[in-house]
This record gives sequence, C-alpha cells and structure tokens, in this order.
Amino acid sequence: MKILERIALILFSIIMIVLAITSCLVVFDIVELKTIYKSIEELLKDDLARKIIIGSSIVAILLAIKALFFPTRTKKKQEIKSGVLLENKDGRLLISKDTIENIVNSVVKSFDEAVDSQTKVILDANNNITVFISLLVKDDSIIKEMSSSMQTRIKETIKRNTDLDVSQVNINIKDVEKNNQKTNQTKIKVNNVQINKNQTKDNMKSSETEDVKQRVETNLTNSNESNDNKIVIE
Repeated sequence: MKILERIALILFSIIMIVLAITSCLVVFDIVELKTIYKSIEELLKDDLARKIIIGSSIVAILLAIKALFFPTRTKKKQEIKSGVLLENKDGRLLISKDTIENIVNSVVKSFDEAVDSQTKVILDANNNITVFISLLVKDDSIIKEMSSSMQTRIKETIKRNTDLDVSQVNINIKDVEKNNQKTNQTKIKVNNVQINKNQTKDNMKSSETEDVKQRVETNLTNSNESNDNKIVIE
C-alpha cells in the first residue's frame, strides 16, 4: 500500500512542476497562451496521445482517491525495537529488552549447573517474546532435565513479573566445563617430587666430589711437604 501512495506522490509532484513552469513562462511573457492552447489541440487530435492522457488521468484520479479516503493505517500494536509497549486507560508502560534479559539471566544463575551464559531476546509485533540462551555447563550436569526446568522457570518468572507471554525459550549448550584443576595439581606435585629427587642426586654427587678432592689434597700434602710444587684440583 505504501508503494501506491509513493506513486501518487510522484505523479502529483510531476504535474505540479509542469504547471508551475508553464505558469512562470506565461507570466514572464516567454510563452503565449495561444501557443499552449494550439499545442494542446494538436496533441488531442492524435488518438494515441488521447488514450495515453485518458489512462494517466484515470490512474491519477484513482490514486488521489485512495490517498485521500483510504490512507494506510498503522497497527495499534507495533514492534518496538527497544522493548514492549503496553497500553491501558491509565497510561503506557515500556518494558525494555534489557529488563527481560536481566530477568532471564537471574533465572539462569539460580542453576548450579550453569557456569556461564549469554542471553538474547527477540520481540515481534504481537509482543511475543523469544529467548535465546547460550550456556556453558558443568561436566556432571544432566542437560535434558536442567534445560527443561530452566525453560519452565523462565516462562513462569517473566509471566509473573511482566505479564508477558514467552513463546519460545531456545537453549544452546555451547560447551561443557572440564575440571582440569585436580589433574594440574597432580602434575605439579609429580614435577616437584621429580625436581626434589634431581636436586638430591646433584647434592649427593657434589658432596662425594668434595670428599674425594679433600682426600687427594690431604695425601698430596703429606707426600710433598718438602717440595715447592703444588697441585690444584679443580
């Protein structure tokens, strides 16, 4: 319907431009009225031109009647991108999408199985709500039971708090949290034990080497007390 109104507006604009230009030419004596009359008479003598003029006139009349008496009516309940608009005799109430998403998030957080979540709310022209949830859950979660319980609780909570109906609650399990903390701690302990063992071996080797050095130096000192030569063992 909006296309027809646009066509009518374009035709009306063209006709007004032609009339305005013709009026200016006549007022400034650039074109005489007799010349315009003669042009119109010659144009009307041609059958094809007359048919085109008649067809254009009929279309213009129909479009004008439609625009004047049958305008395009907008629906009372429109989709509001930022939220849902409720009207009553006392006034208007706008419930934003952020408010609905916060309600959904609060319900999701009440489940111990949910580790992380992302929520998106879509509204249609009839104020129906569709909820999309992307979840990261624990590895010991019973996904089917948790999802069913979460869907029911979200619908009931939104209905109770806002008096709005939720048409769908779509849950997407994007991943399962893997508990690697114990494994990492075990690896760290094993590595620490291995390091301690290596350090003990190194200490034992170094102590043995020092004992050998001391024994050799003692023997050499005793055997060469009278000589000036010294032997250094590194």
